[in-house]
Order: sequence, then C-alpha cells, then structure tokens
Amino acid sequence: MTEPISRINRLERELHLRQLQVQRLLQITQAINNNVTADDLFDMYRAFLSKELGLLEMALFVRDSERDNIWFMATHLGLENTDPPDIDYGAALAAFKRPGPIEGASHAFFRQFRQVIPVLHKERPIAYILIGRFVEEDDMFERTQIITTITNVIAVAIENKRLFRRQLEQERLEADLDLGAKVQSMLIPKELPNKDAYEISTIYRPKLGVGGDYFDYIEFGDGKLVFCIGDFTGKGVSAALLMANFQANFHTLIRKHTDLKDFVSEINDAVYRITNGERFVTFFVAEYDVERHCLRYVNAGHPPPVLIHEQGIKLLTEGTLVLGSIDELPMLEVGEVDLPTQALVVTYTDGLTDLQNPAGETFDEDILYQYCRRQHGRSADSFNRALIAKLDEFRQHTPYPDDLTVLTCRIFGQMDDLH
Repeated sequence: MTEPISRINRLERELHLRQLQVQRLLQITQAINNNVTADDLFDMYRAFLSKELGLLEMALFVRDSERDNIWFMATHLGLENTDPPDIDYGAALAAFKRPGPIEGASHAFFRQFRQVIPVLHKERPIAYILIGRFVEEDDMFERTQIITTITNVIAVAIENKRLFRRQLEQERLEADLDLGAKVQSMLIPKELPNKDAYEISTIYRPKLGVGGDYFDYIEFGDGKLVFCIGDFTGKGVSAALLMANFQANFHTLIRKHTDLKDFVSEINDAVYRITNGERFVTFFVAEYDVERHCLRYVNAGHPPPVLIHEQGIKLLTEGTLVLGSIDELPMLEVGEVDLPTQALVVTYTDGLTDLQNPAGETFDEDILYQYCRRQHGRSADSFNRALIAKLDEFRQHTPYPDDLTVLTCRIFGQMDDLH
C-alpha cells in the first residue's frame, strides 16, 4: 500500500511543478510582451527560482549589451562574493559546452555550484545558468528541467533586447552620419575657380559619407585668392557642426584681416572657445597675390603642401601648432614664396599618405614627392585625375583607410625665379 501512495505523491508533486512552470511561463511571456525592463525580468526569474523551486544558490550570466566577448553576472542567489576580481568569465564559461555537473572547475567561485546549463541560440551561447543546492532534494531532475525552460525564455528575451538596442544604436549612428553628410555637403564648395591667373581642382572622398576633411576658397576684388584645407578630429554631426562654425569664422575673419597672422590667431581662439581644447583641426591657409605673383601661407600642424615648379618641389612648412588645442598659439610664422612662372600647389589630408597596398605598404610622403616632381606641366584637374589613377594602381582593391581630400591650385604668372 505504501508504494502506490508514494507514487501518487510523486505524481502530485510533478503535476504541481508543471502547473507552476506553465503559470510562470505565462507571466514571463506577458511581461516580455509588455516590454518590461531587463531588471524586472531578472527579479521575476530570481523570485520564482528561490521561492517556488527552493533554489539556494544560482548565478545567471549573459553577454554585455555592447561587447559580444564580455560576460557579466545578471542576477544571482545566495552568493557571498559576487564579483571575484580574477575571473575572466568569458574564458571560464566557454569551457562548459553542454548541461551537466560542474567538475574540476579551476576557480573556487564555480565550485560553489553543482550544475551548469548553457543556453544556446542557433548553436551560439547566449546565457549560462549555474545551479547550486535546493531546499529539498526531491524532484531535482524535474526542478532542473523547469529551470532550463524558464532560463531559455528569459535568456532569449534578454538577447532580443540586446540586439534591439544594438540595432537602435546602429540606426542612430547611421542617422547621425546621414545628417552630418547633409550638413557637410552644404559646406563644401560646389564650383571651383578656373581663370587665366589660377585654377583649383579637388579630390574629396569622405570615408563614411561624412568625414572631418574641409576645404574652401575666397576670391577678393583686388585680385587675391585665399584657399585652405583642414582636417577636424571626430566624425558625424559633431564634426559637421564644428566645421560649419569654422567655415562661418573663416569667411568672417578672412574678410576682416589683411594679415594672415592675425587671422590665424583669431580663428584659433574661435575654435578653442567652442571645443575647450577637446577638439582640434590641422589647417593650411594660403593667400595668392595675382599682381605680385606671391604666395603667403600658414601651416597649422597640417601635412606640408607641395609647391611644384620646373626646378623641383618645395614643402610649405612655416606656421604654427594645430588650431584649437590651446587658447593662445606660442609661435606663429607666415611663410612667403615668390612664385616661378608656373606652379602647382598640392594640399592634402593624411588620408592620402595613410593609403595602403595589399602588402601593407603606405603611399608615404617620399612616394608622393617623387610623383609630384614629374607633374609640373599639368593643369590642376589633370594632376588630380592622374593622381587618382596612381592611387588606384597602388592600392589595388585595398579600401581607403580614412577621409581623403586633395586641393590642387594651378598658378600662372610672369616671374621666373623661386626664392
């Protein structure tokens, strides 16, 4: 008589556990559908395992919301030391390939538990549940099965939340880049001068549709031409807004000052006031005087432009520090060059010399300078088209590592010596 009664009691306990499982699955599913927070889901999960299944020790690990290779303890039960400093959770958990007892664990933290259950989604682990003792040792198999089912539901819900947040972040980033590209496209000159005394041509290839490269020019009624190129730190909307402010200051201050030294000092002050020294811009600005056939310039930490003439090349290096890093520039020199009869001024950002070929070699300054020595007779547009062909030949199918901008100014005149 005792055996049938024992069997009936066991079946009643199993039925009760199954009823609990169904009830909690319904509650958790409803909570997920109502988009409750991850913390609320973990609270429900922990309460069910503790109060209704009698679990004494437990630790649930899930992936970090931003970094796939980082795991953290999302919730736990009955643990005294919940954050041991010397455990690489990711490496330790990867050793558990299938559900089963924890045997021979290398760290004392894992030896607090009896079983481990990896939760897989498309053969990829998305959670690990570590299980310790129960208040009662009866029906341990059924209790473990229920924990496995509930953990799967919770883990998949948390993984979906993680992936959804990542998708939102990606969409936000794409929207940021799109807006930045629209702002930036309004800042870049659409038409470039092509006159008897000079012509300008550009190569402009932002890496992500929006970048930190900038170029501009202004023609004055007295025959002077001012052109510039810059490279801002940062990407997206923040870089585009800084660029928009910089352009406004450039147009205002360059018209206000006839002296490049005063202009550069004031535009540095303007950038510093906006960024508090947290952002900066490398910058090159040149003023070409058509009547005197003279070029005055300031190089503010920018890759030295190359002046190409029939005798060779000259690097335009005179200037100062990058703009915006400090409130007052400690030194500022204005370079001045009397130009030969014909000259090319090639300015560029470091995306040009950072370009690599499949062997990992860069299109460095020596390669650029050697190429420039043979290009004296070209127009600005012809030079740029030939340079693009040279770059494509060099890089083959290697992508551009950064924004790439080249501004080439062809200058015609009467003087025939270079000082």
